[in-house]
Amino acid sequence: MDLLNTLVDKGLRRELPTRDEALAVLATSDDDVLDVVAAAGKVRRHWFGRRVKLNYLVNLKSGLCPEDCSYCSQRLGSTAGILKYSWLKPEEASKAAAAGLAGGAKRVCLVASGRGPSDRDVDRVSDTIKAIKDQNENVEVCACLGLLSDGQAERLREAGADAYNHNLNTSEGTYGEITTTHTYADRVDTVQKAHAAGLSACSGLIAGMGESDEDLVDVVFALRELDPDSVPVNFLIPFEGTPLAKEWNLTPQRCLRILAMVRFVCPDVEVRIAGGREVHLRTLQPLALHLANSIFLGDYLTSEGQAGKADLEMIADAGFEVENAGEVTLPEHRAPSDGGCGSHAEAGCDSHAQEGCGSHGAAGCGSHAGSGCGSQEGGGVCGSAPEAPAEAPADARTDLVSVRRRGAGTDLAPNA
Repeated sequence: MDLLNTLVDKGLRRELPTRDEALAVLATSDDDVLDVVAAAGKVRRHWFGRRVKLNYLVNLKSGLCPEDCSYCSQRLGSTAGILKYSWLKPEEASKAAAAGLAGGAKRVCLVASGRGPSDRDVDRVSDTIKAIKDQNENVEVCACLGLLSDGQAERLREAGADAYNHNLNTSEGTYGEITTTHTYADRVDTVQKAHAAGLSACSGLIAGMGESDEDLVDVVFALRELDPDSVPVNFLIPFEGTPLAKEWNLTPQRCLRILAMVRFVCPDVEVRIAGGREVHLRTLQPLALHLANSIFLGDYLTSEGQAGKADLEMIADAGFEVENAGEVTLPEHRAPSDGGCGSHAEAGCDSHAQEGCGSHGAAGCGSHAGSGCGSQEGGGVCGSAPEAPAEAPADARTDLVSVRRRGAGTDLAPNA
């Protein structure tokens, strides 16, 4: 297929595809999906080999959010039966993180619901970062706390944070349909604050909220322009009790096409399969490893994930290997001179002057509105959604949506 050959060539050169080419990937048929995966897999292997980076989420504060992100189980007005608790103590968060690190995770993502942190919250998180790093020398720590005020990113960096996650979630054109409590520009501003402070930017999207192919291409092109080091791709988990509970728009093949499009547009950045992979990719999860070079290990913020042991077996069975703590994730041209976790040092995906495929302007661990660092349950800033259909389609896999009842905020051992 000429389209795929062209996209492979561009990906190996870090050259931006055209919008029409990106749309054509999403429009390919299910009969062609293996060809699409094989082509995007060449780009993934060129920049990242067969390594898979493992990330582990710690939900520092669950529920209790004043924001109304329509996809989020922690939103204001949500009736989803999730765990609700206030801030974990640093020692509690460090203990939770240790389980993921023991399972092979290289990065710990510290997430808290809410619009954004107060200065006191930043102090809390700073103490938690120190507690984790005191016990784990090589761990990367990413914070995902929502919209940042001036000076807060610098304080997190001084405390030892390596990265900040805040997701764009969806296109600027449809953002107001998903979020009403803040703007798309607010999200871009937070990612830019993180980048300016020297933090590695992490920003991604949520697919499956009823968006069009054009919306998906818009948000991924916006991410490329913003140039983050990592791009989490969340697949909507339609929680009962949220406005998007009836949105079941994804098939495993559709998810693979979305991941392939992201890889072609952002060839040399960490593409992470985040929340919803078990629900929507299901038995095709191993194929997605040929497109993304990063996943979350174990559970998400408010939902249960695949067993950590099963994640590790899946990686090995598919012929991939877990990335070690001492390995640099990003290609040399993007990696910082100090060997740290991320960077814009020179650039990336060819677009905009030295920038890479993503950007800091967008978002992080989800910002909570989406999730980011992992799951679209993140917390925070979104808004009301389009009116939901009366009932879910007959093929909706509601049986795969399981609320987290273990790990952080409970007395039960975590899944890692």
